Amino acid sequence: MEQWGSKDVAKAAIRISLTKDRNEEAEFKNKCKQVGIDAAAVDYGGEFTSSIPKIIERAVVAAKREGIIGESHLEEGAVAGATHEALSQLMPKAMGLNVGGKLGIARYADHISVAIFFGIGLLNLNEVSIGLGHRAV
Repeated sequence: MEQWGSKDVAKAAIRISLTKDRNEEAEFKNKCKQVGIDAAAVDYGGEFTSSIPKIIERAVVAAKREGIIGESHLEEGAVAGATHEALSQLMPKAMGLNVGGKLGIARYADHISVAIFFGIGLLNLNEVSIGLGHRAV
């Protein structure tokens, strides 16, 4: 089996966050699984500022549900921290606005990456942005 690094895991998180539907998401998860990378995605939408805790919680729950992490505080904290880092990169554009899109999580060995791909704005006047966080467990 090949060894994957933090850059490869980050790419997987970004790519799954960019999938257009559940079918494409499932196909990509299977491709990742074949090379030893675990991946998951979560859709999200709402007002950015008040949604931050919910987005972090959804990331941790999805990572547990998909078997990317176990029940340890260390692993939960890694996903929460990487998600918070990704959200902090979106904050300057998203503060006070609505967001909608997908959060992608990927893990290989001790590398965990979280990518958030959101449309940010009002009505159909959206900006798009990606935030990325990484932690080692």
